[in-house]
Amino acid sequence: MIHRRFCFLAAVAVAMALASPGPAAAQSEALLEIYQQYRQQNAEGRYAEATESADKALALGEKELGKDHPVTGNLLNNLAELYRKQGRYREAEPLYQRALVVLTEANGPKHDSVAVVLGNLAVLYKTQGRFAEAAPLYKRALKIDEAALGRRHPAVGLTLNNMAELHRVQGDYKAAEPLYKRALKIIEGAHGPDHRLVATMLNNLALLYRKQGRDDEAEPLYQRSLTIDEKVLGAEHPDLALTLNNLAALYGDDGRFEEAEPLYQRALAIKEKSLGPEHPSVATLLNNMAVMYKEQGRHTEAEALYNRALTITENAHGPAHPQVATLLANMALLYKTQERMPEAEEFYRRSLAIDEAMLGPDHPEIAVTLTNMAELYKAGGDYAAAVPLYRRALTIREKTFGTDHPSVESVRRNLAALEAMDKE
Repeated sequence: MIHRRFCFLAAVAVAMALASPGPAAAQSEALLEIYQQYRQQNAEGRYAEATESADKALALGEKELGKDHPVTGNLLNNLAELYRKQGRYREAEPLYQRALVVLTEANGPKHDSVAVVLGNLAVLYKTQGRFAEAAPLYKRALKIDEAALGRRHPAVGLTLNNMAELHRVQGDYKAAEPLYKRALKIIEGAHGPDHRLVATMLNNLALLYRKQGRDDEAEPLYQRSLTIDEKVLGAEHPDLALTLNNLAALYGDDGRFEEAEPLYQRALAIKEKSLGPEHPSVATLLNNMAVMYKEQGRHTEAEALYNRALTITENAHGPAHPQVATLLANMALLYKTQERMPEAEEFYRRSLAIDEAMLGPDHPEIAVTLTNMAELYKAGGDYAAAVPLYRRALTIREKTFGTDHPSVESVRRNLAALEAMDKE
């Protein structure tokens, strides 16, 4: 059974800042004012309000400057970023594409602003599991940045990091590692060894090591990242929760629960104090703590955390967000452990419906849910119901990772064993 743990270290998406409209007229001051409002709301995680402000800024920018002005392209990108953060992927994509057209025509196809939008669109495609579409966008962005800014520019480091993330989620760890290391070297060279971005790169490289079972190498990277964040941000900054969460997950997965729990609790206290108890990032930590409690057999505590996380996430993002699907899938795993099979089945079905609607029918996360649902039916002896779920999961994994990937081979073996049991 596979838990779907939330992680704070998704690909570093480079959000484009709005250049000042200039001293032309009073309207430009109004545009800058609404933009600053958007920036503050976005930074505070108030995405619904930020979206409203970004939408107003875009309308005002189009009216004042025209639909083909580069500032309008920036505003399109910013609104798209907000939609992406909220799981509104279908709304984000056409805005990114329009921003790409505007900035390409206004600034030329080799301008670094074009690389930014290419990178952001690639992050969207990666999130949707559209890996084959994301890869060439990252390559284009990297080529532009290296030519326009130089091979050692921080923007190059960020794009390399994002390319490494793409390889990691596809299980191509061999290709990911040198990209992460080159990104880390660039960022350290540009900003020094104690910069916030260095901490982020260390986190991402540590996650790669964890995926490879190299926890002994991951742990010191997390610890160095934590030291940097505490030095740069202070002990109570909300971004500190990133490394606390990831280090806690490492300890929890290694069965070091006594070390993991205080880190989770510290991260949760920081987030609740700085962002409020109903912020979506609080739900992230609650989910991850609940995963740990389930593994310890503390089922009542786990369920309470899952329910609170679900309420927060639905209130923040609505009932059809991918993070809601993740929580439902994890709760289904808990219910299966408790032999509450009807509830587990219901939650799996709800999770699957959300993911199919928001991510598309072939996203890798759907294969995870299908596999877990198949295991639920298998445990109940309903092999006829389990087999088609395994077959669909296998098809998705083969399409995503290729026929020779270890995860594909694992599903293939399980399917063969299940088909044999179904024939008996």
